[in-house]
Amino acid sequence: MTRILIVDDEEKIRNMIRKYAEYEGFQTDEAKDGLEAVQKCEKNAYDLCVMDIMMPNLDGFSAVKEIKKTHPRMPFIMLSALGEEYDKIHGFDIGVDDYVVKPFSSKELMMRIHAILKRVSPAGEAGEVLRSGGLEINFSARTVTIDGKRVQLSPKEYELLAYLAHNAGIALTREQLLQNVWGYDFFGDDRTLDTHIKLLRKNLGEYARDIVTLRGVGYRFEKES
Repeated sequence: MTRILIVDDEEKIRNMIRKYAEYEGFQTDEAKDGLEAVQKCEKNAYDLCVMDIMMPNLDGFSAVKEIKKTHPRMPFIMLSALGEEYDKIHGFDIGVDDYVVKPFSSKELMMRIHAILKRVSPAGEAGEVLRSGGLEINFSARTVTIDGKRVQLSPKEYELLAYLAHNAGIALTREQLLQNVWGYDFFGDDRTLDTHIKLLRKNLGEYARDIVTLRGVGYRFEKES
């Protein structure tokens, strides 16, 4: 059974998320702050974590960084009362998968949880590898290397690159990317996509050129020989 860790210093929010998550068939566990979340992750395995940002003892961002040291593939949805672009960029940079701004719809949160779990499931294209010059994407291993050196991407950055690469040479609209990479009818604004493209290009270095901006349309991946 899929197990979710719910981390928030407000008991009523934890109770609300737990109620809907268990209705969806998930097993849940709770923590009242980041420190307790880190301690629970040291003892237990979770398939996903819903984490508040502003909490006593240890904030959500710090907790994510600690947990990622031992659980690098664990997906996170952050609960934010801020919604500032800086906070989103910082979160995506440390490996956060998604954001939900308070107050939020429980139905929307469950949709996001299902979408992330579906994307990180082990099913995939076994053994498939794409090469573009010195850039190599191994879809079964979910790894990216440049000239043989491993590139560290957040889960969302990898998923965005993988989708672009699978559709190499095809013009993809912003709506297509949001729908197929985020996996649901996106409720936020287009800056989320732009932020991920910016971070992805930064991590790809010279191979940032493989991701071409189509003004007024979206993006295209151009595979090199």
